[in-house]
Amino acid sequence: MSMTMTRPVTEVLNKQVANWSVMYIKLHHFHWYVQGPNFFTLHAKFEELYNEAAQYVDDLAERLLAVGGKPVSTMKSCMENASIKEAAGGESADQMVQAVVSDFTTMVSELKEGITAAEAADDEATGDMFLGMTETLEKHVWMLKSFLGK
Repeated sequence: MSMTMTRPVTEVLNKQVANWSVMYIKLHHFHWYVQGPNFFTLHAKFEELYNEAAQYVDDLAERLLAVGGKPVSTMKSCMENASIKEAAGGESADQMVQAVVSDFTTMVSELKEGITAAEAADDEATGDMFLGMTETLEKHVWMLKSFLGK
């Protein structure tokens, strides 16, 4: 029987606070700088996604506080803890969408690890939160890939 070490739930929650904080800024950047024939579609979609990101940051941070953790709360600490990177600048509309797909795919993978960590800690509430986010992100990835014709 192999013993796999699972990360503490508080660590997973904090990484997601960091990721969603970076996504919040990145989605604003894409919202403001998107250009081209899909401007209206993507401008609105990026706004929808950054509003969702803002809600996730708050939900995750409050859950983290409820279980005795300390959420990252500065851009510096978010950048140090996030597994996704901020926007480079100068991306085409399609590159912006592809970046979101890539980031959401990374986050889904981490949320699934978080579900395992939550189960190991007998923390059903956090596991449910991660599961709901996973479901939403998988739907976004499917739709954004469809937009890209992939």
